[in-house]
Amino acid sequence: MGKDGVVLVVLATMVVMSSAGFDFGGSNGGLSMQYYVMNCPLADQIVKGTVNAALQADPTLAASLVRMHFHDCFIQGCDASVLLDSTKDNTAEKDSPGNLSLRGYEVIDDAKDKLEQQCPGVVSCADIVAMAARDAVFFAGGPVYEIPKGRKDGKRSKIEDTINLPSPFLNASELIRTFGQRGFSAQEMVALSGAHTLGVARCSSYPTMMDTNFATSLSKTCAAGDKAEQPFDVTRNTFDNLYYNTLSRKTGLLFSDQTLYSNPKTRNVVNGYAFNQAMFFLDFQQAMVKMGKLDVKDGSQGEVRQNCRKLN
Repeated sequence: MGKDGVVLVVLATMVVMSSAGFDFGGSNGGLSMQYYVMNCPLADQIVKGTVNAALQADPTLAASLVRMHFHDCFIQGCDASVLLDSTKDNTAEKDSPGNLSLRGYEVIDDAKDKLEQQCPGVVSCADIVAMAARDAVFFAGGPVYEIPKGRKDGKRSKIEDTINLPSPFLNASELIRTFGQRGFSAQEMVALSGAHTLGVARCSSYPTMMDTNFATSLSKTCAAGDKAEQPFDVTRNTFDNLYYNTLSRKTGLLFSDQTLYSNPKTRNVVNGYAFNQAMFFLDFQQAMVKMGKLDVKDGSQGEVRQNCRKLN
């Protein structure tokens, strides 16, 4: 596709996003699309350049950056609490079992360092995590979407809070309830689960209700132990809708994934996304923007960290 074609695709996507209720100029819940336009106008470009360079070197980091954003927002809101290191007096979120496999912290650090050189004390780590996830999705072939900024970095990060992270062993009804408590519909939950089109899962998390032939083939992979990994779908570094096709074939890797197809409340959504990638992309970007607004901190509740790994 030539340059003109790319421009047309981007413009068409923006038209769709605008008609779907995306605000490109105003503010929403204290966040604004134009938040850094005066005090750090190159913020988006700096984060995108950093993320793209990292993903060109290691495409598998795309899944990690998207997952990091989710693990941040679902606990204490989108406030970069997942980035804080543990101290002698406190065990932080990142050292909980559910977060030990997170990767990509150095990408956030690199972006933060560049932003501090360009506009010191302006861009929050929480915004960097949100922007990095957005850019990782697009780099991997997913939808282009914009996010409002203005999140502040939280001052709390405790391992006990991560008990609220959804477990890979939850069934669809439990997932509907868990996401519902954070304001998401069942459809939005299924759309967000589509992030599993990127990345891998470990053998210790595999379900028992998968296709027999697929289970036999996985047993060879898992002979290496519980930490052996298998891609969620055949295009592990490409953002597409193949994840939903795996569920309809009963070849989902996680119990929490495969249960979306076995439950009648979510099966139709899975089938819809498996058939229509454009619909999945639109619903995913809307759900991601909504997730990025969870419990954001303002100036009185948070700060802009100088170092994303520790409080000022």
